[in-house]
Amino acid sequence: MADPAFSIGIEEEYLLVDRETCALVEAPEGLMQACAAELEGQVSPEFLQCQIEIGTRPCAGVAEAREDLRRLRAAVSRHAATHGLSPIAASCHPLADWKQQHHTDKQRYNDLSRDLGGVVRRMLICGMHVHVGLDDDPLRADLMAQASYFLPHLLALSTSSPFWQGEDTGLASYRISVFDNLPRTGLPPQFDSWQDYERSTQVLIDTGVIEDRTRIWWDLRPSDKFPTLESRIMDVQPRLEHALTLAALIQCVMRMLWRLRIRNQRWRLYDRFLIGENRWRAQRYGVTEGLIDFGAARVVPFDDLVTELLELIEEDAAALKCLTEAARAHEIVSGGTSADRQRHAYSQAETAGADHEGRMRAIVSHLIEEFHADL
Repeated sequence: MADPAFSIGIEEEYLLVDRETCALVEAPEGLMQACAAELEGQVSPEFLQCQIEIGTRPCAGVAEAREDLRRLRAAVSRHAATHGLSPIAASCHPLADWKQQHHTDKQRYNDLSRDLGGVVRRMLICGMHVHVGLDDDPLRADLMAQASYFLPHLLALSTSSPFWQGEDTGLASYRISVFDNLPRTGLPPQFDSWQDYERSTQVLIDTGVIEDRTRIWWDLRPSDKFPTLESRIMDVQPRLEHALTLAALIQCVMRMLWRLRIRNQRWRLYDRFLIGENRWRAQRYGVTEGLIDFGAARVVPFDDLVTELLELIEEDAAALKCLTEAARAHEIVSGGTSADRQRHAYSQAETAGADHEGRMRAIVSHLIEEFHADL
């Protein structure tokens, strides 16, 4: 078997806001048409009309992904500006009310609205998905089980949704709370083999419960469209470079696990109950309170966890030419995730005498600024 490509593809979902009022707005038809004309299949509407989704081409590494992602972000921003709008890359709008949003009139989304009822109406959330090319199905099943251990680490580093409908939720990622109301979400089950995965999921297809495996929305899943493993647990990133850091970490973790495999080694499989506790800690605290080291039976500060992770994947980051991007995880911890920075923007506006709505608008203005910082 040839070595996997470990190519990466990044998908991001953005919210569209009015540049002056910072309010959430639905995408004008002309905006979608202009983006589609320029980006040739790399942009699409999302479930809600106030959202837009982009996807990079398959990229050999992070450097190539940076160029494509920057191009996509810049194009969406440029076309949005002609309508007085701006994209923001945060997983929740701090002030918007989901009850005032409408889903896109598209057959797939109409079916989702019909099948999932009231819970899907609350999906005023945006995520970031990273595909890693693994052109071997048994390998995808094997690495999915092992890589699940690292999903809480990725969530903690990515958190960008502390506010919901004008309130500080006390969570670093409220998006996860909303998304977990859907079926077939959360940590992936542990399958013994690729055949076990296919057999289990085929039951839902054969009974007509789902039309295909794209209706399975686990935090990590084998893509049904591409020969990849798709990491879906992360909040979307306001800053381009932080998105690339997360992509680099995912790519390196997959290579590290493959490297262990070809040496007849593997990462220990922990019970989903234990990983789920770390998932909750990441959702609640982001990078501020640490995660449980199950072997040491203690909570470890997050910067120490990042140091350990970078040591684990150093060989892989060197081979994939992303040492700098991976190391930026320390910067995320020391400077705070987007959730921390949004709370800081709120506090600054409060100190300046803004009322509650003004503080919320200050957060959106901060998110607009961060989206454009690296373009």
